[in-house]
Order: sequence, then C-alpha cells, then structure tokens
Amino acid sequence: MKSNMRKLTAMTMTGMMAIMTVSCKTEKPEVNLADNAGDEQKIVEIFTPMERSNPDAKNVARTAFDKTVIMAEEELEIRIEYNTYTSENYQEKSFDDVALDRIRNDMDDLYLINPDVIKKTAEEGKLTDLSGLDCAKNIRDVVRMANTVDGKLVGIPQEVVVYGLFVNKDMFDEYKLRLPNTPEEFLECCRVFKENGIETPIGANRWWLETFVFAQAYAELYNGDNTEAEIEALNTGKSKYSDYMRPGFEYLKKLIDLGYVDAKTALTYEAIEGEGADFMAQKTPIVMAYWGAANTDTAYGKPNFDLQVIGFPSSLGQMPVISMTGIAVLENAEHKKDAMDVLEIILSDEALQTYAETNKVISPSKNVEVECIPALKPLNSLVNDGTYVLATNAGMKMEQWGNTCLIVRKLMEGASVDECMAEFDRLQEESLK
Repeated sequence: MKSNMRKLTAMTMTGMMAIMTVSCKTEKPEVNLADNAGDEQKIVEIFTPMERSNPDAKNVARTAFDKTVIMAEEELEIRIEYNTYTSENYQEKSFDDVALDRIRNDMDDLYLINPDVIKKTAEEGKLTDLSGLDCAKNIRDVVRMANTVDGKLVGIPQEVVVYGLFVNKDMFDEYKLRLPNTPEEFLECCRVFKENGIETPIGANRWWLETFVFAQAYAELYNGDNTEAEIEALNTGKSKYSDYMRPGFEYLKKLIDLGYVDAKTALTYEAIEGEGADFMAQKTPIVMAYWGAANTDTAYGKPNFDLQVIGFPSSLGQMPVISMTGIAVLENAEHKKDAMDVLEIILSDEALQTYAETNKVISPSKNVEVECIPALKPLNSLVNDGTYVLATNAGMKMEQWGNTCLIVRKLMEGASVDECMAEFDRLQEESLK
C-alpha cells in the first residue's frame, strides 16, 4: 500500500496536472542548439517522473518544465538529459524507491523528488545545500520551511501544490447554504444535503481524506506565533503527534459514521477517476483535489456549474493544505557546478514566471504572481495571506503525508481512532531513535 501511495504522489510533481503522464512514453526530441562534438558538449542529468515532451505535446504540465529546461540549455550551451521513471521497467518499484536507489548510488546530478525522499536523503547527507543560490533568496517562507533539513535548504520546487475543497456552488445556493468555514458548519451543510436526498455529500477516494485531518491538526500550529517551538517539541518527543491528529481523526470518523463519506466505496477509488464523475454530474456537491485539477479539462476544468475551490474547515476558518516537492542537487554529483548553474536559471524569477503562466499555479517565488481562474481565487487569497497548513515538512522527524495517508486508510477500513493514534505514537517513537 505504501508503495502504491508513493506512486501517486510521484504523479503530482512539476504540476498536479501530470497525473496521467506517469504511464506515458514519448521520444526525446533533439534540443534546438548548435551541434557540438559529443565530447565537448556539457551534460547535466536529471531524474524525473516523466519524459521530455514533444514540441506539440498537449500536456501543459510537462511542457512547462521543458520550457524552463530549454532556457537553461540555451543560456549555458548545455545538454540536460532526462533519466526517467517511465523509460525503464521498474516492475513493482515505486518512483520513490527508484529515486532513493539512484541518489544513494550517485547516479544523477539533479533530482525532481517527493518530500519523503528529500527528507531521507538529506538526513543521509546526499543532497547539497541550495541556500547560497541567488534564486533561493526569492522563495516563499513556506517553501524554505518545508524543504529545510538540519538547517540546509535541500530542495526547491517550481510550484506550490495546494489542496482544497472543490464545491458545486450552485448546489449550495439551491439549499440556501453558505460555504462552510468551521467543522461544525461543514457538518451542517452535509446534514442538509443528506436530508434532501443527496446520498453521499462528500465524494472521496483512498488517497486524499487526510487533507481534512491536516487542516484541523495543524491549523493553529502553522498560523500561530510558536510554530518552530511546537515542531521542536514534536521532534524531541515532548509533544505527541497523536494529540494534534486526534481531533481530525475523530471528525473524519464522524463524517463516515453519519454517511457523509462512503469509506467502503472510497477505498476502491483512485484519485479523481472514481469520485470525479459524480461531482461533474452534480450528484455530489463536494470533493477534494489539488490546485491544478481546476485548470485541466481532464479533471474539473470545465464543469457545467459554478465551481469554487475553498479551504478545508478548521478552527481558524477555511484552511488550504500544502504539499511540497522539490528539485535537488546530488552532493556528489559528477557535474555539480553545472547542475547548480542549471538551477539558477530554471528557478529564476524569469523561468518561474514562464512556468507559472503556463500552468496557472502558485509560484515558489514571492516575486512571481499569476492571475488564476475565478474558481481558485478564494484559495489563492488564503495562501497569499499566509493562511495554510503544511502536509509535508522535511523539518519534522516523522514523515507526514505518506504516514497520515496510510493511517487514514486504516480508519476507512474500520480501525478505531485509538488504534490510529497508537500507530502515530509508534511511528513517533521510531523517529526518535
């Protein structure tokens, strides 16, 4: 199960719209550079979850990354070669498994990787500190916090991936319901929908219900004045993750027990593929998804109703949930200087502006702003105001996103809240050893 979960999170990299590309193959086109003798052209190798796209590829998320790569190739007169998860037969190995193996064996220069891999390999001393790069000076505080390990900034993404509640505003208006801010208001909305014949108010899958938990668990931690001290208390064992997580798990169990979430069916659903059809057909008014799903026609980009994307209910109001991938440089990279030069270009404000305009996403640079679609403006405003929780934080000793996903899965399968909290306690004890 953990391997399968990591396969899904690998699909979110360089834009959540790439969710279908992990199983695709495309041939690598030649770079539009002057021909150089093979031995003279500088090479930098990057390990990514996807191939270099063809010039006419329709997948926007992939071409956005390629555009920034081409900028680096042309300016540095360098060739960036993609070593991809999809181009090899890895059988049952997840993207994360393969990335870990390649990093530990010094196989590439650059890596586009998930937060749990960033955390593990940084703790092993395998990733370079990027804090001295010029491009690192412009990144948002949330990016720096999420990808700092032992005081070193070890990964910088090209976008900030934000999760929210996708709601059918027309259905809320039909029943004279305000969009909910608190857990209590959300329960009341679900009650009204249920009593008016909507069998399952919340469309869910087996991956993303943890977003409800994170919003309630960490709303005050990340939006208070004591964030660093609270995280340090968790890392030293003075505080327990289970104390933070319990209210969210109790709330999620209530949603399941009241029939607002069909846990049995959700366990059979992949993200978007399962619950998405009922949401688009206006059979269910609420689903949860990532920012990019509102921008792509293959997900929720063109509904026949008023789509709004809001934060999850919390004690502090609507709360976006943020996860963070990153591009990292191998500490022992064969072409380390060239790799750092590449990062300076593809993570520059100029390149990030191109990336953000192509994908219509939130940039990691505080200097880059892109006009988002109307449906995303509520979520965008919250993030820009600094209101959010982190579901991935390399500064926490216990990995967050993957572990919480799997424990939520246990709840969906029938485990008690106490059993779930005992699992958090066990994992925390392991992290302290």
